Amino acid sequence: MSERIAHRIVIKIGSSTLTDEQGRLDEPFVDDLARQVAAVRARGSQALIVTSAAITAGLDVLGLGPRPSENIPSLQAAAAVGQLALTRSYASAFERRGITIGQILLTRYGIENREAYLHARDTLERLLELGVVPLINENDSVAIDEIRFGDNDTLAAQVAILVKADLVVLLSDIRGLYTADPRLDEDALLLEEIAAFTEEIVKAAGEAGTARGSGGMATKIEAARMLMAADIPMVICEGHRSDALIDAASGKSVGTLFAQEGARHQTTARKLWLALSGTVRGTVFIDDGAVRALREQGSSLLAVGVARVEGDFVPRSVLDIRTLDGFLIGRGLSGYSSTELVHAAGRKMSEIADDELLAHRADCEVIHRDELVIF
Repeated sequence: MSERIAHRIVIKIGSSTLTDEQGRLDEPFVDDLARQVAAVRARGSQALIVTSAAITAGLDVLGLGPRPSENIPSLQAAAAVGQLALTRSYASAFERRGITIGQILLTRYGIENREAYLHARDTLERLLELGVVPLINENDSVAIDEIRFGDNDTLAAQVAILVKADLVVLLSDIRGLYTADPRLDEDALLLEEIAAFTEEIVKAAGEAGTARGSGGMATKIEAARMLMAADIPMVICEGHRSDALIDAASGKSVGTLFAQEGARHQTTARKLWLALSGTVRGTVFIDDGAVRALREQGSSLLAVGVARVEGDFVPRSVLDIRTLDGFLIGRGLSGYSSTELVHAAGRKMSEIADDELLAHRADCEVIHRDELVIF
């Protein structure tokens, strides 16, 4: 990455970084974050913060103890209380440096719905114009499984794509991505730069997480893949490292940098929204020929290349696209329902046209290239 400081930065802070072992907000950390944001703003950057820890903070305020994994009403009540505590902490720290923050709470619906998506973008843009630092979180007090992001790594990626950020910095409790889980393997090595994803890199992410966070390295990898499709670099670094944000914004090596090599074709903002903003409803597993056609020729996905279908979905649903071995290579909007695609899988257009049940899909791609993003 260039030594020139990034202009528009999305900063995501995880629950395990924002709170201590007892689930209490780490006020000195928030204060130091405000100092670093003030420093990068003084050098011409704009900052947006995606924050976790509303539920964790609320559980502490309410005296509910460790996170109750199955008690959704308690979690949502904790979020309602914790969001206030969290916002007060940020507002106080930033006010001491003459910076105003503005709170934005999002749900999946606010991203999936095109009109709401554009309104959210316009609000964020206006806040930045006014010199305000947007403080963004998922609306955990009302979100349910069907509309929640599930982790703020994904939310940070969506926000970055929404505002066309130049950099995403994930302040975590780990230095970056390793060749293996460093807590289990003392020989694990830090991967400082990743320009393309392989199955080995994805496997290295594992399922690691903490009791105070909903994500883990796997969700960070998912965010990185989305951002690389949008040509937005992302850094994972240890949040308590001295001047981690300042150094990451300046292009210094502070953890793991995810950035594609060289210039690639530009994916339009609408295409990114179509393919990446919706809840994934199913998966298509495709053969090697289809993989090559998508990656090398920019083709649409046709039924003949589909080997297997998973999930229950309708046309216009978001689908993951995987190789026969299960490696995720892309995402897009389906032209078929799951029932139709199960019957059409592996068949040529001419065969589909001759099938009474599928004839109406004879000229339909499984996923059109204009509604497809390859990772």
